[in-house]
Amino acid sequence: MNIERPKALIIALHDIWNTGSLDKIPDVYSPACIVHWPQSWGSKSRGHIQIKSVIAHTRTVFPDWHEEILDLVVTPEKVVTRYLSSGTHQQEYLGISATGRKVTFEEISIYRIEENRVAEQWCLGDDMHCIAQLTSEAS
Repeated sequence: MNIERPKALIIALHDIWNTGSLDKIPDVYSPACIVHWPQSWGSKSRGHIQIKSVIAHTRTVFPDWHEEILDLVVTPEKVVTRYLSSGTHQQEYLGISATGRKVTFEEISIYRIEENRVAEQWCLGDDMHCIAQLTSEAS
């Protein structure tokens, strides 16, 4: 059971989100990939163009977006990461005008690997904690 390739693939995926290196998307995501976002974030994204759009939008809203992997569970066909996402809120997000506040919240993603690329991804984020940081009276 070789788990090094799927592990490296998912580390590269988080690196794309951290750096905004959108040109690396074809190295990580399959052309027909599907990403299932939490319902509050919108519908599914399909293919490289839509994934690129979501990453670019995230990095516009939170220009310093960063995902720190906390846990990584790897099999040849599936990988799970628990990670700490953070960024400074510079544009409207989920109907909340830019606050300039730094948010930090946990997420979990499950990735289905096929032919050494991410074929499907399911994401869950702590939306309530993120929104609370943006809307609370304390800075």
